[in-house]
Amino acid sequence: MSQKLLKIKQIRSSIDVNKNHKLTLRALGLGELGKSKIHRDTPEIRGMIKQVEYLLKVEEVEEEKE
Repeated sequence: MSQKLLKIKQIRSSIDVNKNHKLTLRALGLGELGKSKIHRDTPEIRGMIKQVEYLLKVEEVEEEKE
């Protein structure tokens, strides 16, 4: 069984954004417009996404088996 992964892409600038939201973006490995990261679908990651969802685009992707 493969684990779900989330591809998270920053689609809006973090200029003039709440400091805590900027720190959340950094924790997700983002911070630059257009940058994307892939994370495992966990409750912690979902919580961070929910806090800054207005800055992000999120897609579910399947993990490839080798």
